Amino acid sequence: MFAPHPNLSDEVNRNIVQSEIEGGVLLSALPPSTVLEIETQHHRYTAVLLGGGVALLSGHPEFCPQPVEVAIAGSTWGGAMLKQRFIGRGMHLEFCHPDYQNPIVTSRIQEVREVGLGEKRCESSIQPECGVDDACPYD
Repeated sequence: MFAPHPNLSDEVNRNIVQSEIEGGVLLSALPPSTVLEIETQHHRYTAVLLGGGVALLSGHPEFCPQPVEVAIAGSTWGGAMLKQRFIGRGMHLEFCHPDYQNPIVTSRIQEVREVGLGEKRCESSIQPECGVDDACPYD
């Protein structure tokens, strides 16, 4: 049972409880090469996990029409508070794209599910730089 944190606002405590109810995926619990399908209000993304919060992401016509290596920061409720390395239903995915200075935030996540693609494995040694100076939580 969740006990509200006394130093957090009622709204933040409600959001934390709601994220537990809605469910989602904790990236650290998944092995590299796991494939996730992330359906938002506007797009359907495919993320091939590479480890350490890095993934090959595709599914957005502007930012990633083809797979691009990104750093997945986590999910937000639309504000500044981030649930790190978590992809949660009802939340917004936040990721760092190597070609953009600021993190990209998607529309609300409707569904997230693991997709089985056999033994397909992706490997990479490149860590993307997000260009958000010292405030970047993805490095």
